[in-house]
Amino acid sequence: MMKPLTLVAVAVLVSLAACSPAPPAANPDAAAASATTTPRPVDDDNVDDIIKAWGPRQVVAARQMMAAYGAPQEATGEKLVWHRKGPYKRITVTRVEDPHDFPKPHMDFLQHTIDYRIPSDKATALYAYDGSVTLDRTVGEMSARCDIEGHNILTLNLAHDIVTGKKDAKQARMAFGQIVGQDAKGENPAYVTALQFDPTAFDGSDADVSVMPGSPVRAMKADGTTMAASGDAEVLGLVGAVNENEILAAVEAQKKKVSGPVMEYARMLHQEHGTNLEMAMMLAQKTAITPIETAAVDAERLKGATALAELTALTGDDFERKYIEAMVKGHTEVLQMIDTKLMGMAQHDAVKKHLTDTRAAVAGHLEKAKSLEKR
Repeated sequence: MMKPLTLVAVAVLVSLAACSPAPPAANPDAAAASATTTPRPVDDDNVDDIIKAWGPRQVVAARQMMAAYGAPQEATGEKLVWHRKGPYKRITVTRVEDPHDFPKPHMDFLQHTIDYRIPSDKATALYAYDGSVTLDRTVGEMSARCDIEGHNILTLNLAHDIVTGKKDAKQARMAFGQIVGQDAKGENPAYVTALQFDPTAFDGSDADVSVMPGSPVRAMKADGTTMAASGDAEVLGLVGAVNENEILAAVEAQKKKVSGPVMEYARMLHQEHGTNLEMAMMLAQKTAITPIETAAVDAERLKGATALAELTALTGDDFERKYIEAMVKGHTEVLQMIDTKLMGMAQHDAVKKHLTDTRAAVAGHLEKAKSLEKR
């Protein structure tokens, strides 16, 4: 029998649960709401039909973007989206508009997004400069949202000046107001007419680094090279993927408020796979074997996600039945993987022992699932 969860395992599970799919909405208006958010086939007539219910400012922006970049690739009742047009990763016009008083009162509804690697030490200055600048360091993009394309271009140019050290936030704010004034007088300042830098020279995502000792690293490095994986490293990676797949499915079962015996089973799987995950991470630290996220590990995660995607659409007795069927199938496949693959890959005695203990636990989970299936 596996040990009770420790604080580290609880932290792991809370993180996983936070990322797991939410249960289906119970809102009776959901079907009506989806009508405004489901993308439609896009052409000029469709877009005109969509935006006729929008405010006049947003209509102007939508038609200006269409004149410059053609029909959007996405169109819903709430937004139009263009992808990879001009120097931009994305252009978005939203039905919703938000008041913004910098550099003077106006409404925000037009957003331009570029590929841009954001240094973490510049984020505070960028937000101090303009609250309508949004950053996604993980994906590697920066956006500006305003009411005029030229002002979004200006926002991005001055943001770039902050990142490259040409201006601080206060200087950029002052420059913004001055340049807007020049633009209003028809002087066509360069900072409003075009980006003054090549975004492709500054692009790049930032996957960040793990703060959980014993967690895996990706086989593919940021520089495009591949990290060599020992058998033990991939074994621990696969064990981690199996555990996390089972945890996510157990979390979903608990959200669905399944019946007593199935709920008890889901809670047991949640705890025991969480404990096994923690033990594997502790083993990685003790043996100095870093688990590797290889293509095989990613495939195992995708297999779990595929099974979970089918479950999330179900409720009630249908969910319970399919959940238990999935547990029988999944635990059977894990036993086969341990017996036919992982045991042969493992080299370190401690990794072999962990696999043996894991196999015993998985076999117990399988028998319990089979007994629930026969109810």
